[in-house]
Amino acid sequence: MEEGRRAHMAIVSWACTALCLVSCAAAFSQGASPSACTDMMPRHLRAQLHSPSNNYVTVHTNMSFYSPGDKVPVTVRSTRDFMGFLLQARKVSNDEIAGTFIFIPPGSKLLTCFEDGDTVTHSDKSLKRNLSFVWKAPDQPIGDIKFFISVVQSYFVYWAKIESAIIAQRGQN
Repeated sequence: MEEGRRAHMAIVSWACTALCLVSCAAAFSQGASPSACTDMMPRHLRAQLHSPSNNYVTVHTNMSFYSPGDKVPVTVRSTRDFMGFLLQARKVSNDEIAGTFIFIPPGSKLLTCFEDGDTVTHSDKSLKRNLSFVWKAPDQPIGDIKFFISVVQSYFVYWAKIESAIIAQRGQN
């Protein structure tokens, strides 16, 4: 009798743990929380940060220069599937989020960190690999920028602030 009771307790314990993990994961399945705006870190309970140098994701654009008001295509490429992401453009001078995204792919949504549409995150937990965006530079000069992406491979594994090359503002000294 005691053995059956232990087995029952083990099953109940496992079920409660699984339910907790599913409900916690579901909370982030529709995108990053605004609390991630500043440091771009996921807020998963047991998420483990991996070294940016060992990531399998690149973020880049085919432009080396941009002018105020330009539309800049941004591509995220991955050699492995991932579920979640957070993408921003930031000023090189002071790391402030800049510009707005005007085109985003399916499975993503705009997030407002400091102004409408300045950040993009996932809108579902479908597996992603290659994503295309269009970012619009502010109409006023802001200086050189970089794109940053944080990627969540699973509830437990993520990479934070993977950087693009610098995109220089045209006409700056």
